[in-house]
Amino acid sequence: MKTKITEMLGIQYPIIQGGMMWVGTAEMASAVSNAGGFGILTALTQPTPEALGVEIDRCRTMTDRPFGVNITILPSVNPPPYAQYIEMVIAKGIRVVETAGNSPKEFTSQLKAAGVRIIHKCTSIRHALSAERNGVDVVSIDGFECAGHPGEDDVGGLVLIPLAAQALKIPVIASGGIADGRGLAAALALGAEGVNMGTRFCATAEAPIHPNIKQALVRASERETNLIFRTLHNTGRVLKNAVSDEVVSTEWRPGGCEFKDVQPLVSGQRGRSALQTGEVDSGLVWAGQVVGLIQDIPTCAELMQRMVNDCRAALARASTWAV
Repeated sequence: MKTKITEMLGIQYPIIQGGMMWVGTAEMASAVSNAGGFGILTALTQPTPEALGVEIDRCRTMTDRPFGVNITILPSVNPPPYAQYIEMVIAKGIRVVETAGNSPKEFTSQLKAAGVRIIHKCTSIRHALSAERNGVDVVSIDGFECAGHPGEDDVGGLVLIPLAAQALKIPVIASGGIADGRGLAAALALGAEGVNMGTRFCATAEAPIHPNIKQALVRASERETNLIFRTLHNTGRVLKNAVSDEVVSTEWRPGGCEFKDVQPLVSGQRGRSALQTGEVDSGLVWAGQVVGLIQDIPTCAELMQRMVNDCRAALARASTWAV
């Protein structure tokens, strides 16, 4: 398949693995890249910039194909040393960085001077236009269906994707709610140059998470996610489980809720433990509505080949209807 994204990234198929905390390791990224897509390491999964450098080296022993690094920039009382992570990415010769959260404009000039392309994830057209003005190379437009933080506008991909493709001069990647070849075909038809998937790649053989979590994703329907942090204006979409149910009930109790009231429930270490131990109800499991489309746990290669075949079939079928 040939799009602006496959040409820009030097990949076979326009399918990108999104950066996912605790999941974006060398095992995950190399499997996606080896299958013809674009794998992404998650920088902040590594405890230090030096550890990220080691992980980049390790990934290169597992694939000779292109891969990138995700750096999610979030407001924090004690922020990670983002500048040092950026320096490590540049020092290791990474050519593509996926950014999310706050604007990466503080680091844009430095990255571009080093020849690094920037894919920035946005949940609204106004933020996408701002990112384009600030010099990013690609916008990954994230619909309300997505896992993680879908923003506060609640606009789905069927609206956001064509709006972004129409409004921006740079390439657009469709993100959120995509799990199969039909979604890939739809995204391309709506004007995207490729797709970004997170939840679907969690349910693959190579994903570095416990089989119990993968089976929970297979069992879940499209109705089994929760929106947390709604009252705190920092909405996040996660799998419905005992912990996320408790977060929701705490948020909406009479008298309101502050972050400190749910902080023990939503700690990153509890989420990491859930992914590693397979105890589904012990922490947050970030997942999108796309869980309703997940029926099995293939290898990344099997998943992507199936997606490409089904995409071609869907586009061919649609073209016959238009004749």
